[in-house]
Amino acid sequence: MRPQVTSAFAGRTAGFTIVEVLVSLVILSIGLLGIAKLVLYSAHSNDSAYLRSQATQLAYEILDNMRANPTAAAAGNYNTTLTTAAVNPGYSCLNAACPVAANLAAYDLYAWKTRLAAPTGALPSGEGSVTVSTIPPIMATIVVQWDDSAAQSIFGGTAVGVAAPMSVTLETALHP
Repeated sequence: MRPQVTSAFAGRTAGFTIVEVLVSLVILSIGLLGIAKLVLYSAHSNDSAYLRSQATQLAYEILDNMRANPTAAAAGNYNTTLTTAAVNPGYSCLNAACPVAANLAAYDLYAWKTRLAAPTGALPSGEGSVTVSTIPPIMATIVVQWDDSAAQSIFGGTAVGVAAPMSVTLETALHP
């Protein structure tokens, strides 16, 4: 017969206890919550950057229209304020050339303001203004503004649901 060896671990089985498993699950879940927060922060940063690039593109769009129609730009026909809504001029300059420079300016502003505003536009609560000086050198100032509250609430700039207007300003000389 063999002698029996008694040990302090004789009654314990090998493996993990339920407490060890629960502790490791808590640590894992905290890590996963941190990763989820990082992904959410990154997604909102990307959304904000996308809106800023859209606003910049729209500012350059109206500037290109003004450079293509310098007579109307110099006359101040492109001047508009942020709160002015898109007004349909009643004609289209897409398929036919507009014979009058002022008519082309009115159509350009209508198309631009329509592209700015949500729900069909590129920016949430998008608005734009154009100010052209009439004395040489002819300077144009274009401001595109939108509501960036979704991203700013994540960054701690504003509370959720509070409007956070962001803007892009472009200033350039149209004529020397």
